[in-house]
Amino acid sequence: MTGFHSGLLAVAIAFTATTSAGAQPVAMTLGTASLGGTYIVYGGVIADLLTDRAGIQVTPRQTQGPNQNVILVDEKKMDLGMTTMGVALQAVQGSATWTKGKKYENIRALFPMYDTPMQCVALKKSGIASFRQLDGKTVGTGPKAGTPGTYFPLIFDALGMKTMVRNGQGADMGNQLDDGILDAFCFGAGVPIPIFSQLANEKEVVFFTWTDDDIATIRRKIMEFSPSLIPKGTYRHQTADQKTVGLYNFAFAHKDLPDNTAYTITKTVLENNARLVKGHPAARETVAANATRNSFLPFHPGAVRYYMEKGVKLDPAALVK
Repeated sequence: MTGFHSGLLAVAIAFTATTSAGAQPVAMTLGTASLGGTYIVYGGVIADLLTDRAGIQVTPRQTQGPNQNVILVDEKKMDLGMTTMGVALQAVQGSATWTKGKKYENIRALFPMYDTPMQCVALKKSGIASFRQLDGKTVGTGPKAGTPGTYFPLIFDALGMKTMVRNGQGADMGNQLDDGILDAFCFGAGVPIPIFSQLANEKEVVFFTWTDDDIATIRRKIMEFSPSLIPKGTYRHQTADQKTVGLYNFAFAHKDLPDNTAYTITKTVLENNARLVKGHPAARETVAANATRNSFLPFHPGAVRYYMEKGVKLDPAALVK
């Protein structure tokens, strides 16, 4: 081993399973979400990057979204996952219905992804142009186990609204909106959301979020939300900035992932931002400095090593005790 250059040595160690003396690349699976959302596109970009630049054969898997990703990684049925921090908070606290009271204590943060702002879209001909008009309407919110599927029902409750919520893949929600099955489609993902872009390019649609008062109410009752903004021009029919609420996204792994592998994954992703942005614009936020957006989910020690090297001061509450 002494004949290797130091860089090659680090790579060889990172890709060697702890139970094997060989140096074969680690094959890994990455949980994403449903068609029509950003996770599945972004996840494919991450998988290609790690396969190409790090030599780790990463295969993205379509899932129902963050909730299912947490469950699968925690149970070692999948290697890597992506989640919004709201779902992660529910997971570590065991506080949401989907957790069934279980605290998911085996997951560890790797790297920040991007913000997930919440937004709704309706066909212009429907006459719906504000969130309060959805009272009594049929609204699609994506997969039930996804972030919007989890949080929009909570938002409706927070604002005292009654709606008929329908769940399904983002792409299917877009088709149901077009067919008149849905009055509106409310979703959250890194922008631009593929299915929202498709709707804006093919139909006359209206995008809307909340008033300042409604945002204050939502944040008071669902404290994991933070202020967010969807810039004008994000979609063809969006002519003004739209204030909203959002949840940050992080990639994560099981706590038993070897430290050197976690380090290599984190370093490779965060030092190839330009390539990521070419795959999806939301990746412009995939930078080391945004690791500070995590204030509770323990970071994997391998990821912590990388942030220490870069001088990023992590929240003490997000470090393994």
